[in-house]
Order: sequence, then structure tokens, then C-alpha cells
Amino acid sequence: MTKQTKVHVVDNILEARKKIEEIHHQGYGKEKVYVLTHDKKRTEEITEHIDSNEIGLAEEGVLNTVANLFRSTGNELRAKMRAMGVSREQAEHLEEEMDKGKIVILAWKGTTYDESSFDENITFDSTDSYTPMT
Repeated sequence: MTKQTKVHVVDNILEARKKIEEIHHQGYGKEKVYVLTHDKKRTEEITEHIDSNEIGLAEEGVLNTVANLFRSTGNELRAKMRAMGVSREQAEHLEEEMDKGKIVILAWKGTTYDESSFDENITFDSTDSYTPMT
């Protein structure tokens, strides 16, 4: 099991491919690398062409998965990130980045969180254009 969740924000599929290759070299297997975009079809296309996954039932839990059926796209994306340990504030900012067409990549340590908790040890790649609120 990897020790830390890392979040990266990239502009396009070429940058995503490069970043995911780096993540794999850091020891994160395909089963621990996830991609999020604001468009479900775009997310599917990226995960089909790059060694990554979509966040699903195993990562977000049954209740969250069912609730997402009734959520808006933005709320669903934030809920998916929250289940993986991203704080509410960070999830909001990441979702804003996805609104601008950016791709969010999560190299996940494997711990599932609920709405009332988050992972205080998540790191954000300092070379990315996204800087989380502190």
C-alpha cells in the first residue's frame, strides 16, 4: 500500500499521460491512479488510453455511489474526491479547475473517507498550476 495520496492538475491528455507515467514510477499501480474531468465521456476516454481508472463503487462506497445518481456533476465530482480524502475546500477548488477544462489525477493511498473527515497528508504537485488553499 502506498503511503500518501497525491493530487495533480494538468491541462491536457498529453500532460496526463506524462504525469501518470511518473506516478507509476513512484510505485503507484494502475489500480491506485484515478482521473477526473468535468465530462464523463472525456474521463472514460482518458482512462481507456492511459493506465488509470475512474472513481467507482469500491473507492467511494455504496451510499456515496447511490447518492451520486441524484447529484449534479459538480456535486458528484466533489463527493468522489471527498471519499478519497480530499478536504471540502480542496475539492471545491479542484472542481473549479475541472470547470476550466483541467484534468485532476489522484494517486490514491487506498483509504476511504466519509463526509466528516479528510486526509491531512495529501500532497499537491508543486509544479502544477493549481495551488490549494491553506
